Amino acid sequence: MKLILGSGSPRRRELLGQLGVSITETRSPDIDETPLKAEQPRAYCMRMAVEKSNVLAAAEDEIILCADTTVALGRRILGKPEDRDEAERFLRLLSGRRHKVITAVSVKTATKLWTRDVVTNVRMKRLSEPEITTYLNTDDWQGKAGGYAIQGPAGAFIPWISGSYSAVMGLPLAQTATLLEAAGYPIYGAAS
Repeated sequence: MKLILGSGSPRRRELLGQLGVSITETRSPDIDETPLKAEQPRAYCMRMAVEKSNVLAAAEDEIILCADTTVALGRRILGKPEDRDEAERFLRLLSGRRHKVITAVSVKTATKLWTRDVVTNVRMKRLSEPEITTYLNTDDWQGKAGGYAIQGPAGAFIPWISGSYSAVMGLPLAQTATLLEAAGYPIYGAAS
């Protein structure tokens, strides 16, 4: 089976590499990522992962893996900031507070779709003005849900998580491996 990564994320490619998975091709799905009115963060995240899968056709010999990561502060969805000002607003909202990082994964063959989501609780320390300014100057916030990446410089802002570190990075490895095995991709030897 050929594995198609339905994401342009270098982090997801890197995480799949940790599983020893060989990606045949990358296809970036083009979908509208606007939350629906009153949509809850977890439902939104799963809808995004499924919609990404739905716009990519799977041939008989292909498995398509898509994912979405969302940062939620209560019922509020903090997506990828559009600019530096929005990234700063997100950091100020998250500063000194616990939030949830939700990553939903969808694995699709020509005939079936498997999904799973993982919710990780994360605490960000109270940020000082120099920390916020210095971080924003790195531009590491660009393209990151909630305006930060735990594996980058903002990792110094996260003293505590409860859940999956790899899910906060963008792909929960344990759950992804299980989904790929279910779809017939032999991660641990012969397909089950």
